[in-house]
Amino acid sequence: MTASDPRPIGEDDLHAFVDGRLDPGRRAGVEAWLAAHPEAAARVAADREVRDRLRARLAPVAEEPIPARLRIANLATPHRMRIPRWWTNAAAAALLLALGGASGWVGRGAVPGPGAPAEPMTQAAVSAFRTYVVEAAHPVEVRADGSSDLVQWLTARLGRPVTVPDLRTQGFRLMGGRLLPAGDEPAAMLMYDDDRGTRLTLYSRAGPSGGRGVFRYARADDVAAFSWIDAGMSYVVTARTDEARLLRVAQAVDAQVSGQREGAR
Repeated sequence: MTASDPRPIGEDDLHAFVDGRLDPGRRAGVEAWLAAHPEAAARVAADREVRDRLRARLAPVAEEPIPARLRIANLATPHRMRIPRWWTNAAAAALLLALGGASGWVGRGAVPGPGAPAEPMTQAAVSAFRTYVVEAAHPVEVRADGSSDLVQWLTARLGRPVTVPDLRTQGFRLMGGRLLPAGDEPAAMLMYDDDRGTRLTLYSRAGPSGGRGVFRYARADDVAAFSWIDAGMSYVVTARTDEARLLRVAQAVDAQVSGQREGAR
């Protein structure tokens, strides 16, 4: 935090700093904070180097003309003029996955190189996943048969509306959920499973106010995760599955959460 801005410096500030999206006052505060935190400064410097490397790799693609079949005028129809936001995010994520390889981070214009640490929220989500998916008797606190109570309870504790996405189209059934500590803020974790015993978690907590981020991909050994932020909430979906299937789940969660929020307006 700075004298002019009492907000603490967080991961969202560091991401915006790397992307060059901070206003001058906040940027000065972040620079001063980084000067006092050399480990974070080294990580930010690495992220900037990777951002520059990715931009250089994408430059030839950006200069190519857009194929006629991919132009908006040719994709839109009289019955569907509005392209869902998750579709554009998915397209960006798919492109970056192809360029970034099978592992590492994807999104926000940067793909950290080998050994780059995952952001704290994703680390927490993966840790919670590893802790609870192995539980046979008590993987969740409130089971799916009490889903209305689960929604009310988590919404009250997080102080934000909590949506329980329906992932049956993606092959996952809701098992239930639990409340988790997340620093000064609580976090909600919903757990799903499929017919093959694969378990998946959706971790959410209050995040940066306003704004929206693209999907970011991470893999830690056999565990994969997609994270993103939207309208003051942060989300992470985690599972032992392939990236393509997990991306479809992330898209479905994002579409349902955004749709419910917009429908409530």
